[in-house]
Amino acid sequence: MKSLNLTTQRKAVYDIVRNSEDHPTAAEVMNRLVEQGFNFAYGTVYNSLRYLTDKELIRELKLGEAASRYDAKMDEHQHIICESCGRVDEVMSSVPEDWKKAVAIETGYDVHHAHVVFGGMCPQCLKKRNNG
Repeated sequence: MKSLNLTTQRKAVYDIVRNSEDHPTAAEVMNRLVEQGFNFAYGTVYNSLRYLTDKELIRELKLGEAASRYDAKMDEHQHIICESCGRVDEVMSSVPEDWKKAVAIETGYDVHHAHVVFGGMCPQCLKKRNNG
C-alpha cells in the first residue's frame, strides 16, 4: 500500500475531482475550490493534482486538448469527446483483447492496458445541427 500524505489542500482537490462528472481541467478545479471558499495558489492545485495522479488516486487524461483533464474513476474505461462542444463522457466498453494482441504483435510491446479516446458529436450538438 502506498503511503499517503493527504494535506488539507490535496484532500480538497481530490474531493473536487472525485465529485465531478465532467472530468475537470486544473483551471476548473481551481474555480470550484474558490466557489467552495478555498483560496489556494495555482501551484498548490497543480502540485496536488500531480501528487494525486502519482499516487494513482486520480487519472490525468490527455484527450488531444490543450489542457489535461482529471478523472477519479480508476477502473478501466474509455472516453469519448465531442468534436463540437468539447464535452467528455465515459465509455464503459472495454478494449477488445484482440486489439491489445494486435498492438503487441505490431510493436513488440508487452501491453498492460489501453485507453482509447473516441471522437464524435454528442447528442445535444447533433440535435442543434439537425434542427439548425
